[in-house]
Amino acid sequence: MSASERAKEYFKEGCNCAQAVALAFADRIDLPAESIKRATVALGGGLGRLRETCGAVTGGAVALGLIFPEKSKSEIYALVQKLAMRFKEQNGSYQCGQLLTGAGIVTDKSPQAEPRTEGYYKKRPCAELVACAAEILEQIVEEG
Repeated sequence: MSASERAKEYFKEGCNCAQAVALAFADRIDLPAESIKRATVALGGGLGRLRETCGAVTGGAVALGLIFPEKSKSEIYALVQKLAMRFKEQNGSYQCGQLLTGAGIVTDKSPQAEPRTEGYYKKRPCAELVACAAEILEQIVEEG
């Protein structure tokens, strides 16, 4: 199963966007999956549902730092920018609020997570966005 498919599955199992992407790379990170999940929980909804940078991108950024512990801060920043720019090229934005409103979803910044229902998954582009971010991240990891 590809990282893209794993990310989509994690999202459909109830993980937020950041958790789904980071967990898709758990096999390359020297931490227990539960630690990765807890470390990225606050990043969902564009940072705690503030609808800022998409959690798929921030979860990918966390994964990059953990996958490449030997790289310098500047090298990681360059990889994160590559991830964000490629994601934006493919999706038009890397801002959670813009991605959701572009899909016709009215957003709010309430800290209350929405229940995961069949309707929730049908109306949101998030499963495809986490798959996209994971695919880009996989390419970046392969590029080194």
